This record gives sequence, C-alpha cells and structure tokens, in this order.
Amino acid sequence: MGEWRGILIGMAVAIVAFFAVSEYASLPLAQSLLVALVAFMVVLWTNEALPLGIVSLLPIVLFPAFEILSIQKTTANYANPIIYLFLGGFMLAVATEKTGLHKIIAKRLLQAFPNTPRGIIASLGITASCLSMILSNTTTALLLLPVALSISEDRFLKIRFLLAVAFGASIGGITTPIGSPPNLILLGFLDKQGMDPIGFAAWVAMMLPVTMMMLYIMVNVLSFRSGDHTLNAEAFHEVHFDRHQKRLTWILGILVTLLFVNSPIKPFYSGLGLNENAILLGFGMLMFVPKIGFLEWKDSKKIPYEIMFLFGAGFCIASAFSDTGLAQSVSKALEHVSALPIILIVLAVATFAIFATEILSNTALISILLPIVYAAVHTLDFPLEEELIMITATICTSYAFMLPIATPPNAIAISGGDLKVSEMARFGFLLNIAGVLIVSAIALSYWKLFL
Repeated sequence: MGEWRGILIGMAVAIVAFFAVSEYASLPLAQSLLVALVAFMVVLWTNEALPLGIVSLLPIVLFPAFEILSIQKTTANYANPIIYLFLGGFMLAVATEKTGLHKIIAKRLLQAFPNTPRGIIASLGITASCLSMILSNTTTALLLLPVALSISEDRFLKIRFLLAVAFGASIGGITTPIGSPPNLILLGFLDKQGMDPIGFAAWVAMMLPVTMMMLYIMVNVLSFRSGDHTLNAEAFHEVHFDRHQKRLTWILGILVTLLFVNSPIKPFYSGLGLNENAILLGFGMLMFVPKIGFLEWKDSKKIPYEIMFLFGAGFCIASAFSDTGLAQSVSKALEHVSALPIILIVLAVATFAIFATEILSNTALISILLPIVYAAVHTLDFPLEEELIMITATICTSYAFMLPIATPPNAIAISGGDLKVSEMARFGFLLNIAGVLIVSAIALSYWKLFL
C-alpha cells in the first residue's frame, strides 16, 4: 500500500508541475511534459516507491511515448562510454570485497593513527576517503561499516565512527573521476558539449586540496568533546595479508599508475592518448581471467546494475533538456544571472547544489542541474567560467551530509547502528556550510589554473 501511495504522490506532483510550467511559465507542450516526467521520476527516486533500477529505466518507455526523445536516442544514452568505465570500477570493487583487501587497508590505516577517539575518527575518515577514490562511495561505506561498528561499544563514539565512514566516503569520492557518480555525469556532459575533457591526473590535482581541507574539518567536528572512551583497535590483529590480496594490490597499483601516466597535464604533457573508459573496463574484465583475476561469473550478481541504469537515465534527461529546448528556455529565464559577479554565481550554485541534494538523488540532481547551469551561464564573457561553475555544482552534489536520503553512505550509516537522523543533521549542517565555503574558495582561486 505504501508503494502505491508513493506512486500516486509522484503522479500528483507531475500533474501539478505540468500545469505550473505550461500555464505560468508558458512553456511549449514538449518542455512541460519533460518537466512533469522528470518531477515524477525524482519523486519515485526519493520515496523509493519503485526500485531504483526500474525508475531509472522509465525514460525508455516514457520519453518516446510522450515524444520527448525517439527510442533510438533514448536507449543510446544507456550505452554511454562513461557507464562502462563505472562497470569496470564495480568489477574491481567486487574483487576487493571478495579477497578481503579492504580489511587489510583498514588495518594498516588504523595502525598508523593514535589509539584515541580522535585518532580512530581520523583513521576511519581517511580510510573511507582513500577507498572511495577508486571504489564507489556506496561500496566503500558498505565495506567499512563493520569496521566502524567493531571498534567500540560506546554509543557516543559509535555514532561518530559511523559518521566518519559516511562523511569520509563522500568527501573522498570527489577526488577522482570514478569516485562519485556525478563526476562521471559531468565528464559525459562536457564531452557532449564539445568541451575539453579533464584528465585523471588533472582532476586529482584539482580536488586534493578540497578533500584534505574537508577531512580536516570533519575530524575536528566529530572529535569535539570525544573525551576518553573505550576502544577496541585490536580488532584487526588477526587479519593477514595473503597472496591473493597481494596480487590484487599489484593490479590496482598498475591501474592507478597507468591512469596517471595516461592523463595529459596541459601544456606540459599530452598523455598516452588511451581511452580511460576502455582501461578501467579492461582491468575490470581482467578480474575474471583464471590465475590472474579473482571472480567467477556468479560474482557479477553483486554488481549494482541499477546504478548504471541510473546513469543512463541521467544522460537521457540531459539529452532531453537539449533536444526539447528546455535548456534554452531556462537560459532565457535566467539571463540576468550572467550579469552577477562570478563570486556570487559560484556561491549561489554551491549552496543550491549542496542543500538541494539533501532531498534529491545527487545523480538525478546533477543530471537536471548541469543543462540548466550551462544554459544559464553560457553568455559569460569567459568560456572557462562555464566549466568552473559546472564543476562547482558537480562537487557540491556529493557534499550533502545532513540527511540519510542525501547520499548512499549517509543511508548506510543510519542503517548500521543507533545513529539518529537528528544527530546526522546536526553534524552534517556544519559540514554543508564548510563545503559551500571551501569549494567556492578553491574554485575561484585554484581551479582556474587548470582550465
């Protein structure tokens, strides 16, 4: 019954959205229908009345039915090369979980920090951050959840350890192109617009200062008044580094090295010219090769295919915004935005992206937001600032820390223990504000050097 209520709410919101934009904004029929359908899907993504993967496949049925996009254009978005990059990442994540390499990484990082509440919070946050640079933040949070729960029975510390994992996974996910879904959507959008791509090494160099500053603030916020509590940092002494884990470590090391060497650093180095999507997918497929990899076909059931469908839906929405002219309509309505000082534009975009993501899927939000932001700022005198503002929006959609629905790591943390939503919101609000200020400041000063 609850599921039907959620579907009916989605339909009601879609109908209201349709009449609101068609009557008051005077949008053409196709654009009004697109707004209604996107509103319908966003509501279903939010209330989970239907499975995530099913909602993400709705554009294949709805867009051609309402003549938003042809069936050929719609389905083509589900074969975007970025999706195969993430598929390779999921294969590596499953191999990491199967071999237990995540436990070794956690053990080494836990041993590297003081055996105090602040030290454990720092170690969990940095562990989650490092893992989420090469794995999805969802996978990272799931893998480290038992780590956080095993260290202490003290509720005061347990909730902070859970938050350190959730927040650390989101913070670290922005550091590499594959760490967070919005990063990949941005790269796909830039490619569609014919804009210069951002290489792996350049992306990491741009994001590391943000990651380090946010981690520092997170540790200080979560460690406030932590005091002297009971810890069990000896929980991983029985975990040993076996030959399978060593082999996977070498493979991951070669992959990361290849990605860095392949990335151009303009104007000094042009890179190898290899396709990064093919590299990551190739290494993921290598996990199934006997004597080299670690997976069998039955292990592929653990790959979250619904996330890849979600990517396809995001690319469909972005394509529909362009094809129906909705992006241009929004651009006309927001022409005055381009007249504002760049600092106000960046602050406004960062604030909206972070707080809107609290109630919307970050993947869905960035899919909707990128065409609007691009259309709104395309008249700026300096084209590089268009890319700067879109990167700001993308990073901020991964930096929502207040509510469980905001990001998968937040939801995982809530499901793992005694953590209350009010407690997450209290700590998360401070990090939201820090995210707005830090991302805006870095964007306006440091990122310009790379664009």
